[in-house]
Amino acid sequence: MIKAIVFDLGGVLFDLDTDACIRAFREGLGYEKIVEILDKCHQKGIIGQLECGELSADEFRSEVLRESRPDVGPADVDRAFCALLAGFPQEKADLIRDLSRHYALYILTNNNPITMVRSHEMMAERGLDWQHVFKAEFVSCEMKMLKPSREIYAEMVRRVGLPAGEILFIDDSQNNVDAARAVDIQAVFYPEGTPLRPLVEVALC
Repeated sequence: MIKAIVFDLGGVLFDLDTDACIRAFREGLGYEKIVEILDKCHQKGIIGQLECGELSADEFRSEVLRESRPDVGPADVDRAFCALLAGFPQEKADLIRDLSRHYALYILTNNNPITMVRSHEMMAERGLDWQHVFKAEFVSCEMKMLKPSREIYAEMVRRVGLPAGEILFIDDSQNNVDAARAVDIQAVFYPEGTPLRPLVEVALC
């Protein structure tokens, strides 16, 4: 019986727009390397280092600014990065609110301090207090682990405090889903852009 549901963030709860983010870095900052390091699921270069906790947010901003136009600053870097987050559909916010009444909800995300701030703002804009509806967030940059490593799933299970088989995990990367299943989590692949509620309801049956 499922007692906890763990959601990936980008691509599952939040819509992503990689192209808009690349344009924001290239046109807004003059930072051309973004095309080499920004990936939908598994980041590379300094973004990968940021998401696994090897670089701080300030160190990341400094690295970007070093190769950007001289007229831009740290706030411009943040705005460009947050262009990746295209939206938080109301129907998904409603689903989270409904599920939180019956299940312990969590987030497990490869993410960074810059876009997490915007993620919380977007939840608030939909009337959700993330600290109320989610029991905890497991964020790669804080845990210093990345999906799909076995360690991050094992640590998530340990912190949730339930048997792996009582946890449902939803992610838009098949590699991440397969890795979760390898430690006996009930994991489901979510095709990005499709209705989330029916998928969750079927998984909970």
